[in-house]
Amino acid sequence: MLKTSLTVKLGQQLTLTPQLRMAIRLLQLSAIELEAEVNEALEANPLLDREEDVADDSAASTAEASEAEALEARGDTPDVAAERSATQVAERAASDTDAGGDLGQGPDAFEGDWTSSGSGQGHGPSDYAADLAASTAAIEDLHDHLFWQLHLSPLSPRDRSIAVALIEAVNDDGYLGETIKAIREGLKPEIDAGEDEVLAVLHRVQRFDPVGVACRDLSECLCVQLSMLSPETPGLALAREIACEHLELLAKLGPERLATQLRRPGEEVCEAVALLRSLDPRPGAQINPGTPEFIAPDCITWREGGVWHVALAPGSQPKLSVNRHYEGLIAQASRSDASYLRGQLQEARWLIKSLETRAETLLKVANCIVRQQSGFLELGPQAMRPLTLREVAEDVGLHESTVSRATARKYLHTPRGTFEFRYFFASGVATGDGGAASSTAIQALIRRLIDAEDPRKPLSDAKLAAELKTGGIPVARRTVAKYREAMNIPASNERQRLG
Repeated sequence: MLKTSLTVKLGQQLTLTPQLRMAIRLLQLSAIELEAEVNEALEANPLLDREEDVADDSAASTAEASEAEALEARGDTPDVAAERSATQVAERAASDTDAGGDLGQGPDAFEGDWTSSGSGQGHGPSDYAADLAASTAAIEDLHDHLFWQLHLSPLSPRDRSIAVALIEAVNDDGYLGETIKAIREGLKPEIDAGEDEVLAVLHRVQRFDPVGVACRDLSECLCVQLSMLSPETPGLALAREIACEHLELLAKLGPERLATQLRRPGEEVCEAVALLRSLDPRPGAQINPGTPEFIAPDCITWREGGVWHVALAPGSQPKLSVNRHYEGLIAQASRSDASYLRGQLQEARWLIKSLETRAETLLKVANCIVRQQSGFLELGPQAMRPLTLREVAEDVGLHESTVSRATARKYLHTPRGTFEFRYFFASGVATGDGGAASSTAIQALIRRLIDAEDPRKPLSDAKLAAELKTGGIPVARRTVAKYREAMNIPASNERQRLG
């Protein structure tokens, strides 16, 4: 006999409100994606206005009116005024040339490149546009993208070393370019890993973004991508069977003849084949960089009075406001119209608040990065210190996942160029004095040693490792070889031949 009863259960559950979902989505967008999102919202929501449109028009009109009044007061025509202005600019340029022969010299030489006027003072957001065209951006390739995800993965040091070897063996299309046996041999003598151990780590790497990377053939690549789909996906089971066992047969026979061969309905096979065609046979091609493009930074940093300052880059933060005209119509509108306008008003306020939260988060993270990596900004890559997401998260009082979103495809303009936020995060190697040196700093030191070597007797990887160890940075020869190859520097025998 069934018995009805009431029970009380206590539990915790995280509920994402629409406003929180919007804030999370906006935070992970790049500057270009954010601008597209804002433009779409402006078109769809009549309660939204872009502040700078009105402000810029009025400011331009005021400036033009003031200039016209000034010209009229002096009795000048626009042509005469333009000629006088050109003459003044030429005279000022000649004067600057005579007086500024030794700009950019001394300990603060890098500030000479950063200042556009040669005044010796760091500049701020107002001078940023003049230097933007000359800034350089670090381009992320497939290996950088995979190493970044590895940096965030909770793996043991042993598994991390295996994952590094696997990622290094990935080619541009995203496939594993070496056999598991060759990778195991390359790990020796530091790590003697069994085949099952390497395959277990490979399974983790294959689930990195883009899914299906580091696979050994097309069949495995498609199967990995299928494993990430929902079990309710139509045609999933048959697609997995075809990808794992009948891929060559599909290429030879086609869907219709394959259906006859497998004794399955033609509609089911066509559905499975359509699912396979929706997958990416070359996952690495998604990430590999193409032609370098100009980057619009999200934040800028400059040095003034010996102190580093950080601000949002001009134009990086869309300025929106509520349209007061439509807001005032809510009280006069019919019930259905008022309900629609209230909904749009709420969406507009959420978007404005989310944009403010995004800007505050970016500034917090950028400020922390500048504080932690001030050595890099002042001295260069050799002074880059190890930095992790956890350190930044604890410093700014945010969750690691929030910091991860805030650093994805966000750029910081510095006196040394424009870099992605993630560039400033680097793994560390313990030094002899109890400190740590970042991988970026070690690469800079290797490059310095190679630049100073005798071209007729170039330093081998073993000698480079010995030099670094003498300087208090104990790294293995294999690590030196990995960093050297990452910088596209030939081996010692090739350098000797070229020299």
